[in-house]
Amino acid sequence: MNVYDFDKTIYPVDSTAQFYLWCLRRYPACRRTLGWTAWAFFCMGTRLKTKTKSKEIFYRFLRHVPEEAPLVFWQEHIGAIKPWYWEQRRPDDLIISASPEFLLAPVARMLEFALLASPVDQATGIYRGENCHGEEKVRRFREVYGDTPIDGFWSDSRSDAPLAGLAGHAHLVKGDAILDW
Repeated sequence: MNVYDFDKTIYPVDSTAQFYLWCLRRYPACRRTLGWTAWAFFCMGTRLKTKTKSKEIFYRFLRHVPEEAPLVFWQEHIGAIKPWYWEQRRPDDLIISASPEFLLAPVARMLEFALLASPVDQATGIYRGENCHGEEKVRRFREVYGDTPIDGFWSDSRSDAPLAGLAGHAHLVKGDAILDW
C-alpha cells in the first residue's frame, strides 16, 4: 500500500483554501462570512482557539454552499493532480489528509483511491471527530488498517513524520521535487 498526503503533495495547493475562494466567486452569499473568516485566522494565528475550533469558525461559509459543490469543484480541478502521481498510482492507494472528508470524497471516487480525512459536517462545518493531522493520522490509519504495511509514503509536511515512520520508504514532496525523508 502506498499512502499520500493530499494538499501540496499530489495536489499543488491547499484544496480547502482553493475551494473557499472558488465558493466566494460562485456563491456570493458566502461573502457574508468574511468577518468570521478573519476571526478564524486570528484565532488560529494567536492560538486563542484550537486548530479544530478555528476551522469550525472558518467553515461557516459552508452554510451557503450547495451539497453538490465539491463534485463540481473537482470536475473543474482534477487536471491539477501532479503528473508524477498519475504515473505511479496503484489500486490500493490511500490518501490521508487534514482536509475535510466531504471535500475530498469526490476526487477519491474519481481517482479510485481510499480516503481518510477530517470528519467535517458539510452543512454546518462542525467536526464530528478530530482534525486528521499529525499523530491523528497514525491513529486513524491503525483504526482502519491495523498493522497493514505501508510500502511508500509521500507528504509535503514534516508534521506527517509519525506516519512517515511507519513506511518502508518515505518521501518529502517540495513542489515537483520528491526527496527522501
